[in-house]
Amino acid sequence: MRLVQNSLHQEVASTLREEIFAGTLGPGTFIDELALCERLQISRTPLREALKVLTAEGLMRHEPRRGCFVNEVTEQDLDDIFPVIALLEGRCAYEAARNASDADLQELGALHDRLQGHAKAGRITDYYATNFAIHEAIILLSNNRWLSQSIADLRKILKLSRLQSLGAPGRLAQSLSEHMTVFAALKSRDSQGAEAAMRTHLTRQREALRQVGGQQARFAS
Repeated sequence: MRLVQNSLHQEVASTLREEIFAGTLGPGTFIDELALCERLQISRTPLREALKVLTAEGLMRHEPRRGCFVNEVTEQDLDDIFPVIALLEGRCAYEAARNASDADLQELGALHDRLQGHAKAGRITDYYATNFAIHEAIILLSNNRWLSQSIADLRKILKLSRLQSLGAPGRLAQSLSEHMTVFAALKSRDSQGAEAAMRTHLTRQREALRQVGGQQARFAS
């Protein structure tokens, strides 16, 4: 019975997580426990366990005597997170340059060819998907589960911002150039060069997000 209960609250957490990332539960949304229990056809216990999971992940916050709310990512949060994720993914690139086999580099090469094709055609959604696949491949090649876990946790928080860096003018071409610089260092087995290039890539992504956020604020005013 306990296993069933554990499975249920994880399932509920997964459902709510997907709704947060999809924007169905937007930033700052109050979590009406009674309404959610009715909608999901569950009792209070698995819901509250699920809320604890999401709070621990940083996707929700609990306020005493008020309840749970979907977390909001501030500009300060982004300023604090990006140097950390740049450090972590930079280390992944460092390790990947040391670990990658010729076959691994061929697969990465194919991904970068695809990335270039999407950029040239202006296929932004496909570019994002291939960009993600490249980052995941480099993280996997680092062969460090602690790096992978830490990056995954931070990415969940970043997704709350719902900002897309390629909305900044010129960012698509800049992003592609940065990726090709990282890949060149990987092919050369230049660990330090790959690390530095990846850090630069993520630092510039933060700058682009700041620009996009500023544009949205102007349009809203």
